[in-house]
Amino acid sequence: MTEHIKIEAKSGVCTITLDRPEKKNALSHDMYGAMADAIINAELDASIKVIILTGSDNCFTSGNDLVDFLGAPPDLTADQRPPVGRFMYALLEAKKPVIAAVEGPAVGIGVTLLLHCDFVYAGKEAYFMTPFINLALPPEYASTLLLPRAIGDKKANEMLLLGQKISASEAAAIGLISDVTGTGSALKRAKEVASILAAKAPSAVRMTKQLLKDSPESAEDRMNRENALFAPRLQSEEFKESVTAFFEKRDPDYSNCS
Repeated sequence: MTEHIKIEAKSGVCTITLDRPEKKNALSHDMYGAMADAIINAELDASIKVIILTGSDNCFTSGNDLVDFLGAPPDLTADQRPPVGRFMYALLEAKKPVIAAVEGPAVGIGVTLLLHCDFVYAGKEAYFMTPFINLALPPEYASTLLLPRAIGDKKANEMLLLGQKISASEAAAIGLISDVTGTGSALKRAKEVASILAAKAPSAVRMTKQLLKDSPESAEDRMNRENALFAPRLQSEEFKESVTAFFEKRDPDYSNCS
């Protein structure tokens, strides 16, 4: 564990906060390890329904701590994943919804990790930059696949080949983030969305997230897979509770559903 990562579990939401403002939340090996553990533990905790990733009031993250990474470069080809790999794979494999709340800069892997989140809300002063090319590095962790998918090839070229900075308003317009909030309000919005998600049927949320993340396929194949998941759900306790709550004009309560 590291003092630079704060973890709070409350009302079904695990909030992971980067707390190294003196270094603009530059990510060290220890910070990656702590975030990986937090996500893995949240996935195993049945009381946690949603995960939030956020930074300090005026900075999400300036990217990797270059001193830390120069001193001990991670071996990304090793069977034993380094801390950064543990974190990114934990994020990739998370079955519960992950929401990011961004204020100020999100740089380098600070953008890459957002591509693996399900929702991203950013204050209007936030900006996004992937300057790998300026460090003589290629992009990492599927950003060359996920960024063009999110914002289109030409905009992805500008970010990845030119290292171009994108404002929060443009990021929302091109689909890099979910929405723009007032300055300082990104975490509030993330918590509002987390509260909505936490009240929904957990199994249905997980299944829908998985379907949304899966690789492209034909409409027929996707229909067949959706149907294979949908039909058994009609017999589930969560579905029965949803229908009962609908007719009783109340919010559903899935806490006793198996």
